[in-house]
Amino acid sequence: MDKTTLRNEVREILAKMSEVAYRDQSFTVAKKVLQEPYIIEANTIGITISNKPEVDTIHLMKELWKLGKKVAVPKCNPKTREMSFYAIESFTQLETVYMHLREPIPEKCEFVDANEMDVILVPGVVFDEFGYRIGYGGGYYDRYVLNYEKGKLMSLLFDEQLYEQVPTDAHDCPVDIIVTPTKRIDCVTQRGAN
Repeated sequence: MDKTTLRNEVREILAKMSEVAYRDQSFTVAKKVLQEPYIIEANTIGITISNKPEVDTIHLMKELWKLGKKVAVPKCNPKTREMSFYAIESFTQLETVYMHLREPIPEKCEFVDANEMDVILVPGVVFDEFGYRIGYGGGYYDRYVLNYEKGKLMSLLFDEQLYEQVPTDAHDCPVDIIVTPTKRIDCVTQRGAN
């Protein structure tokens, strides 16, 4: 199955998830992420502000702030298809841009270099246990993480987003860890075992 078909199939499945299931499963994922050693040890965490049907990251961000973590969110440039991260301390430092995405207002935030982040939470639509993913088609994260050498790449997803294998391209960068409501997958180990 090609990427577009797979992406559309999973988005349809997620669209049918009830509000209660969405909220409960997002909460379960956030709870598990907060127990992740890489998150506990991290000072700075890169995280995208979710849009439904992605796992909700708003609750997670509030918890990370309570733990004293620096939370950096991406600002996308649709013309260049590049991304920059900015540390935010409150949701008032965000603006709504194209496609209902919430992004930092650069003038109100501190720029964060890629290698300042100990963990980057990478969004996507479909994943496999090796950490390969199908995103939203913009390629922002694949380009951004090419130069990311410091920390770990982690993805939060619902079990319905996990497939046996996704089609990959040479430029695709897999994540290191996947957390779902029922699983924690060390993708690096999975790739080594393959």
